[in-house]
Amino acid sequence: MALSLRQRLKDSRLVSAPGVFDMISLKLADSMGFELLYMTGYGTVASLLGLPDAGLATYTDMVGRVAAMAGMAKTPLIADGDTGYGGLLNVRHTVRGYETAGAAGIQLEDQEFPKKCGHTPGRRVIPAEDMVRKIEVAVESRRSDDFLIIARTDARSSLGLDEALRRAQLYAKAGADLLFIESPENEDEMRRIGGSFEVPLVANMVERGRTPLMTRPQLESLGFRLAIFPTAGFLAAAAAMERVYAAIRDTGSSAPVVEELYDFNRFNKLIGFEDVWAFDRSHAD
Repeated sequence: MALSLRQRLKDSRLVSAPGVFDMISLKLADSMGFELLYMTGYGTVASLLGLPDAGLATYTDMVGRVAAMAGMAKTPLIADGDTGYGGLLNVRHTVRGYETAGAAGIQLEDQEFPKKCGHTPGRRVIPAEDMVRKIEVAVESRRSDDFLIIARTDARSSLGLDEALRRAQLYAKAGADLLFIESPENEDEMRRIGGSFEVPLVANMVERGRTPLMTRPQLESLGFRLAIFPTAGFLAAAAAMERVYAAIRDTGSSAPVVEELYDFNRFNKLIGFEDVWAFDRSHAD
């Protein structure tokens, strides 16, 4: 029998989850044998709205993306739920909506609304007691214990690591399944976080962000169980598209960079045209 995601995250082996932000990134990552996918709020808001991850996307915007991605994926998907999009009643609605949409779990954070991306300045947090109540509501609102509640604190950057650790302990007692201390700034802080909890821990690996980028063995040795890579996919896509678009602008053609492109026939298969062709054959006159 296959392990549940909850059971798997108790293992000392790290789960590495790539960030998916649109249906193409979802289809590609889902085909590659990952154990878990992570729907990044930053990337999804940028892809869907062309706006920064600054509390501008609504619950309706995001739950629609959760339903589309989780409905298409064979791989479990954890989704960013920001602050829960309001007060306690909103948190209940958000948790139930994400679970119904097919997510395997939701990430909730203790920022003030409107929130900001965790590796950008200006983040402020709500009182810890208010976040404890949000987590308690999230836990009691889910229909299945297999739906995971990730509690994130952004207190490190504004209030210091001691306060972030204190909050995480409270969130664990409130019933969070995983703890996510955002933006530790060096390996010593990562080590201290890793040695402070029995609850599985999330490491947020943002390339050139505030937290050092670490390898699987490093993160495992520090005690982390889940590493998310929310920005890697859309940063890679943006870099590749910039090169190709520059070639078209400068030379009038994509010919100079054609060898860098994903094969068109492979992409047809990735996106599902083989099923369309088979359907057409079976219903041909």
